[in-house]
Amino acid sequence: MRTSGLLLALAAAAAFGTSGPFVKPLLDAGWSPAAAVTVRAAAGGLVLLIPALIALRGRFRMLASSWKLVLAYGLIAVIGAQVFYFAAISRLPVGIALLIEYTAPILLVLLAWGRTRIPPALLTIAGAVLSVVGLALVINPSGVAGLDVLGVVFALLAAVCLAGYYLISALPSNGLPPVTLVSAGLLVGSVALAVIGAVGLVPFTFSFEPVVMPGLGAVSWMVPMSVVVVVATAFAYLAGILGAVRLGSRVASFVGLVEVLFAVLFAWLLLGEVPTLVQALGGALIVAGVVLVKLEKEKPGSLVEPEPITPDPASGIAFSAPTR
Repeated sequence: MRTSGLLLALAAAAAFGTSGPFVKPLLDAGWSPAAAVTVRAAAGGLVLLIPALIALRGRFRMLASSWKLVLAYGLIAVIGAQVFYFAAISRLPVGIALLIEYTAPILLVLLAWGRTRIPPALLTIAGAVLSVVGLALVINPSGVAGLDVLGVVFALLAAVCLAGYYLISALPSNGLPPVTLVSAGLLVGSVALAVIGAVGLVPFTFSFEPVVMPGLGAVSWMVPMSVVVVVATAFAYLAGILGAVRLGSRVASFVGLVEVLFAVLFAWLLLGEVPTLVQALGGALIVAGVVLVKLEKEKPGSLVEPEPITPDPASGIAFSAPTR
């Protein structure tokens, strides 16, 4: 049971890690981040619709009563986190953007500290310091001109949205199955983003010309988008749910950190992006800091809630997954 859960959690982390490397060629070919997120969210929500309806078991009133949760999930987790992340990888290497986004738990530490005026525990402070130092190494390894400043801003905004997603996921779900929340949130987010793009509030451009995948040459735009929809969205979320059932949310959330390593690996294999040694050291410090924060979270009275959990009392499922 534990072995199968670990394999599923690792498969989910690997699947989530493919989103950036496969979306980036679409962005380079002329897709705007908003357009890429809209197609991914709409198609992913439809792929998950059948298991979502099966899990809901006709309890549509439950879904209707949770409309605020679904709306918040769609607007923050789908629109906010994904659009800013895709905007970041259009200007930064995939691994660097993801490492910056993964500082979200540290933002929650600072938020809790500011709201309660109670300093966090020593372990949490140590984790925050490690992550901040790591972030400095990742962002500025060779001077201000080393990375695109706007790309860094987008990655930090993605971290803010990811932190918001963690807070939303800690809210009572009224028994709404996780897969139903994900499917509904993806569909709601895609519709909202399509409307925002249609009225011209954000750039909304598509390109149906072939895209260039390093090592593969020119391929149809449907190839990378299909991988993103089927692998990085539908399969990743379902595998994450099943893995969390077997491992428990805490262990599954730790395994989820491996997504960073998979994203860097896929970016290297597919895009030829390799971080410098200094950036790799910074990334290791960020991950180590997040691990310390997560360890402290388990202690009674902790102010930190760094992992996204949406419990389903009816099924006993605890959902823990990133938003890429």
